[in-house]
Amino acid sequence: MKAVEDIQYDIVRTSRQTADIVIERDGRVMVRAPKGVEEQRIRDIVQDRRLWIYKNLAEWRDLNATRVLREYRNGEGFLYLGRSYRLLLVADQDEALLLKNGRFSLRRDLVDKDGIPAAQAAFRDYYIRQGLERVTRRVQYFAPKVGVKPGRLDVRELGHRWASCSPKGNVAFHWKCMMAPPTIIDYIVVHELCHFHHLDHTDAFWNEVDKVMPDFAERKNWLKVNGAAMDV
Repeated sequence: MKAVEDIQYDIVRTSRQTADIVIERDGRVMVRAPKGVEEQRIRDIVQDRRLWIYKNLAEWRDLNATRVLREYRNGEGFLYLGRSYRLLLVADQDEALLLKNGRFSLRRDLVDKDGIPAAQAAFRDYYIRQGLERVTRRVQYFAPKVGVKPGRLDVRELGHRWASCSPKGNVAFHWKCMMAPPTIIDYIVVHELCHFHHLDHTDAFWNEVDKVMPDFAERKNWLKVNGAAMDV
């Protein structure tokens, strides 16, 4: 962790050609910089963009005020593909969690015995199973449009990132993506596939996104505004 006055930031070295500053989903300031750039130059960049960082951190705090604290009681709403489904605790069910009859049915004994962590794990596992099938279909649909051939696909915990791609061309998506509407999931898919062409977020990268998804800015903003509420 580095700091310029009251701004703390992390540095990630990449093969990109320019430095970029982003506010991650967990509120961290991340500087993604080329391997050859000296740390003093990175400090200068952070210093030059202090007002932008302050503004975006303030927005992040406002947006994260919408974060929901779950109690896993009957009637609570949980998101799936952009819709909210009420929770129903049940006793006569083999699976930990099912979506049926317009409700999320969760085994009551999970909550009674192991508490909230067990309930959270049940939702996470459900989103991972459903997400892998959906994401695979959407990647297969968009990859030819973007002009790329990704490798292995995965849906898992990714911390502060919605998606990531490895140097080998493997792509992973956060399981929380499955809470978003299908149009937003498509945006996350296209966004990540376009990183095969450009690792950074320069104009060239956004031009690639625009070629496939001309309304990407609207979808991007939706994710920025609503992303904090997509949690279990």
